[in-house]
Amino acid sequence: MRVLKSCLIVILAVLLARGTAVAQQPHVVSAVLLDQMLAEKVRQQDADRAVIREVLGRSEVREVAARAGLDIVRAEATVAMLDGKDLQEAAEHARQVQKDLEGGGSVTMSTTTIIIILLVVILVIVAVK
Repeated sequence: MRVLKSCLIVILAVLLARGTAVAQQPHVVSAVLLDQMLAEKVRQQDADRAVIREVLGRSEVREVAARAGLDIVRAEATVAMLDGKDLQEAAEHARQVQKDLEGGGSVTMSTTTIIIILLVVILVIVAVK
């Protein structure tokens, strides 16, 4: 009986120790995964800002902004403050403008509209914040 109690105690101790080690392991993996997800989000935001800046630097966009009376310099300065959905929306518009102007395309009515929307979105966000 004494041997049985000793064996049972040893088995329970091993199981408890193993359970604690297993329970701690996912936290380490989760921290690594969280770091990777955060790094990916930062990379995506940097890419979004880069495409917006690139589009705002195009001469065609500057001409449309000037004709519409929109402050392109202020829009460029605001790009760094964009985040979350605002950044994603502005980047989507910028990518559409980029696509429309790709290959030496001309500025059509729809491209002009998208450019104006992009600039207005950026400037409205600044006004709200």
